[in-house]
Amino acid sequence: MAKDGSTAATDGTATGSGDIARSLELLWGTGDRPSRGPKPGLSLDRIVTAAIAVADAEGLAAVSMRRLSTELGTGTMSLYRYVPGKAELLDLMLDRVLGEPLPSGTDPADAPAPPADWRASIDAMARTYLDNLRRHPWLLKINQARTVLGPSALRGLELSLTALRSMGLRDPELISVIITVNSFVEGLARTRADAAEAVRETGLSDQEFWDGQRPYLERAMLSGAYPMMASLSEDTFSTEFDHFEFGLRRLIAGFEALVAERTADGTADRATQRATEQTTEQTSEQTAARK
Repeated sequence: MAKDGSTAATDGTATGSGDIARSLELLWGTGDRPSRGPKPGLSLDRIVTAAIAVADAEGLAAVSMRRLSTELGTGTMSLYRYVPGKAELLDLMLDRVLGEPLPSGTDPADAPAPPADWRASIDAMARTYLDNLRRHPWLLKINQARTVLGPSALRGLELSLTALRSMGLRDPELISVIITVNSFVEGLARTRADAAEAVRETGLSDQEFWDGQRPYLERAMLSGAYPMMASLSEDTFSTEFDHFEFGLRRLIAGFEALVAERTADGTADRATQRATEQTTEQTSEQTAARK
């Protein structure tokens, strides 16, 4: 565990969840509020906002309780009245940024209807996540294998499942669709982020990096040892080729083939019907509970 309370892996990634119970209290608004002393000029919202701003500008490593106290013009110990440490703060930061593209409020019923076509929903899901990773590249440094689920994370999952329900797939398969799309987006985003980081760390542009290898690569291609590589067209590694668009279209085409297969044997219709019945039943129960 790092000195600031977060858990740091050997590959530079980090996890929050220092005190899961405390993180959940803060995420869901059930924790105790600071009550002693004069009226506080701080708030948990301001602390999380400042932490995200620092991470966006300088990376996750720059976020510390001491740094945030400087940004907020307060003593470091004052921050601990709101959040136990960086580990729990990372949980709050993650939930906040995951919720940025989503409508405000914790009730999914307040959200606008997703696109009627599940293909458009997957397209929007992928583009939204890619944009989020571009604005907050430090997200790629957080190990999200065991994310503490807050309101934004659950709201996002609820909206995604609602948008994909018409595919008629089994529930585990719907989760797998989300995982597949997110993994594809994260892979491309990580490659781009790593390339940008390499430029910052080495001072060499991509062009300068590859130009340095050119003489060796040319000799290798002329040696005859790599006939397939030597036969590739000149535009094979062109930066103008859009790997995101190509990959996303292929993913959607693959899902289309599966949905068509399920529709042909009637499996999709039965799954959609069961899902609709369950959703209707749950909505009725929630409505009755509110009354």
